Amino acid sequence: MIRRYSLGTMPTKTSIRRLAEINADVTNCTRCPELRAYCSDVAETKRKSYANDDYWGRPVPAFGDARARFMIIGLAPAAHGANRTGRMFTGDRSGDFLFAALHRAGFASQPDATHREDGLELTNCYITAPCRCAPPANKPTAQQLANCAPYVEEEFRLINPLAVLCLGGIAWTGALRVLAGVGAEVPKPRPKFAHGAECRIGTHTLFGCYHVSQQNTFTGRLTEAMIDDVLARIRIIIGEQRGD
Repeated sequence: MIRRYSLGTMPTKTSIRRLAEINADVTNCTRCPELRAYCSDVAETKRKSYANDDYWGRPVPAFGDARARFMIIGLAPAAHGANRTGRMFTGDRSGDFLFAALHRAGFASQPDATHREDGLELTNCYITAPCRCAPPANKPTAQQLANCAPYVEEEFRLINPLAVLCLGGIAWTGALRVLAGVGAEVPKPRPKFAHGAECRIGTHTLFGCYHVSQQNTFTGRLTEAMIDDVLARIRIIIGEQRGD
């Protein structure tokens, strides 16, 4: 059972403990048996290039700094990325692009992420997703997203971020639903997703960014300069302008 709290009411130590509990709950979640079966099957069959790897094959927990003022909302684990490594955006080209950008912006301790024990640490940044299991064709269903929604909502309550980076339209829609779920007054009609979109809702500012998928980064639809500009704006919002 997901317990609910008001925004900003939890002591820091309690928040950190509860975030760890949520991650444990996510790892053992069975709300979507079809996704558990799919992830397990991928973990057994594997991709040839990862034939010697031990796949995670389970729902993937959130990752980052529990005291963060900045939250990233993605889409879902990649079948041979986070479903293999067990950590968000780790072990695939999307993660290569994202963590390099976070490193340039000062949020990540290193520019790459290969496995859970590679030493990567995030500062003032927390990464989550509206779907925690790798879905077929990277397309979670509405019911699967609904099943995962309570996890993201409580993470949002505990982190209470000033800035939220939404990677793609599904993340943007999910963030608006989370805000409505925690009692924020979401404008009507709801703000539309676009790269570079910026929307202030209460004490939170949503930022839109094309997803860091290969079809976007390899084609130039999303460039390093484009994501760097968004991250620079986020640093201003959370009060961390870099001096270098």
